Amino acid sequence: MSSFRHGRYRLSYTEFGDGPRHIVLLPGLLFSQRMHIPLALTLAEAGHHVITLDVLGHGSSDRPREMSQYSMEFFAEQTVALLDHLEIDQAVIGGTSLGANATLEVEALAPERVRGMLIDMPVLENALLGCAIAFTPLMLALTFGEPGMKLVQILAKAIPRERLPQLGDVLLDWLRQDPGPSASVLQGLFFGRIAPHRDVRRTFTAPTLVIGHHSDPVHPFSDAGMLASELPNARLIQAGSIFELRTRPQRLTAEILSFLDQCWKPKRVAKAKPKAKPKAQVKRPAAALVP
Repeated sequence: MSSFRHGRYRLSYTEFGDGPRHIVLLPGLLFSQRMHIPLALTLAEAGHHVITLDVLGHGSSDRPREMSQYSMEFFAEQTVALLDHLEIDQAVIGGTSLGANATLEVEALAPERVRGMLIDMPVLENALLGCAIAFTPLMLALTFGEPGMKLVQILAKAIPRERLPQLGDVLLDWLRQDPGPSASVLQGLFFGRIAPHRDVRRTFTAPTLVIGHHSDPVHPFSDAGMLASELPNARLIQAGSIFELRTRPQRLTAEILSFLDQCWKPKRVAKAKPKAKPKAQVKRPAAALVP
């Protein structure tokens, strides 16, 4: 794991592979970059250079307690700063949930840096009620029940990572973090915009793969479908469940690899039409003089 400084804060990232095609993966809300390790390894084995990033307030990156430091736009700025730090001109940007929405903000902020977008479980207008129901109690528990949540943090950190399956270890990362900054992350997101406005989204031209699934009020399939219909170069894939990409990834990973190949195909340059040759002027004989 490496790190760089963006403004006052340190951000952590990990690189997988060293191919010429770059992919940046962003984590879900309060998860660490570790959630993307299996996918990153698979993509790296296929020849891609994959970078997983802990945005501010997540994983091993700095975690300030000021809610004003957290917004989707700030996460997008941090992602572009990572590209600058690694001297990468263009990358496919992708992420899950919060990472998916931050990816949309990267396209809004710096479209010239985005080769394509991998959007897994976006959280848009149809998710607002589900998010309020799911995250308000969590935010209250983290804010007003901080002493009790600190005890939960200590117990969670005492469980050795090597005794857990990868998915269980990633889920436990939620509880291993200091509850104070986690509450600030939620508060910052509650009072900021969750994604670019749909009128802005309709202007995005980057190739996009959208992954959604049913039976999840926080990540409703209707949001994934709506986004895919808004973007002119998007394709929608239905996952079997929220866990398919993490527990049975073969089908979705094959779709992702195919999508990445499409993103990195050489762009066709429209051939300039040959200029029409000017018509030769025919010299007419001078009219005979009449005496």
